[in-house]
Amino acid sequence: MTPVAPICSVRGMEDYPRNQAEFERRFGSEEACQGYLFRLRWPDGFVCPRCNGRQGWPTKRGLVMCRTCGHQSSLRAGTIFDGSRKPLGTWFRAIWYLTGAKSGASAVTVRRMLGLGGYQTAWTWLHKLRRAMVSPGRDRLSGRVEVDEMYWGGGEEGVMGRAPSGKALVAIAAQEDGAGTGRIRMRRVADASAASLQPFVAAVVEPGSVVHTDGWEGYTGLEGKGYRHEVTLLKKRPQAAVQWLPRVHRIASLLRRWLMGTHHGAVSHEHLDYYLDEFTFRFNRRTSASRGKLFYRLLQNAVRVPPATYQSMIKGLRGRKKKAHPNR
Repeated sequence: MTPVAPICSVRGMEDYPRNQAEFERRFGSEEACQGYLFRLRWPDGFVCPRCNGRQGWPTKRGLVMCRTCGHQSSLRAGTIFDGSRKPLGTWFRAIWYLTGAKSGASAVTVRRMLGLGGYQTAWTWLHKLRRAMVSPGRDRLSGRVEVDEMYWGGGEEGVMGRAPSGKALVAIAAQEDGAGTGRIRMRRVADASAASLQPFVAAVVEPGSVVHTDGWEGYTGLEGKGYRHEVTLLKKRPQAAVQWLPRVHRIASLLRRWLMGTHHGAVSHEHLDYYLDEFTFRFNRRTSASRGKLFYRLLQNAVRVPPATYQSMIKGLRGRKKKAHPNR
């Protein structure tokens, strides 16, 4: 075991590469990747779980050795990298590519780009990263927020409205930002009932906000939950929905294009929420001038999100053979 220099974190600093050249220069060795991950995992400084010692060294084996008692803690344990035998440098390249690609990447592309052993590995990596695209404890939307739904799966994709069964229903909330769209939230819901739609609103919109919907009965009663509910009746003029709820309809259109384009529509209902998380992550950061900051944000989340195995990801899939690829 050969320790590298001790790492000291600088609280409050956002340290990330600004371009491809800087990325390659900074993360050309496994030790450099370990040091960077160390700082993200312990931004206020390392604390030994055994003796509470405050100094530690990352080692070439991906462990952190306490200077006081010599206890070795795993740098990857409890993160999305837990259980992976691939070098952190390969993971970093995957994250750099994924956050830099405007429309994301398919498992086939990631497998080819990184030289991974198989489609299953690339698919699993992407789903691990999608799980890290939701910041724990993220803020709810506020101000004035449009809410509506769209359906996904089978027949005509991405249509708005209350469609027949057999499709996945996606609730969409879009925060107004002047004439434009601010942050968004999306989630697959069981149906268009109040029991499904109103908990979605409560989870993603701050009480006291204005919630703008059509006249669907599933939204009746939002006032009693602390919202100002603005209703636009569209029953006799469905073509006016795009005019009166333009933000959610634009998001639905962009989501449909993204799912059909980057992922060729091969997105199962069971995994749809994770694709919605990726779309939301990208949309909410679409004005960021720095690719490196997206890389930094995703890695920040990656050390906070608990690990998930391939088997746990495919468990319970409808009509799937045990060894089948879940999304091929």
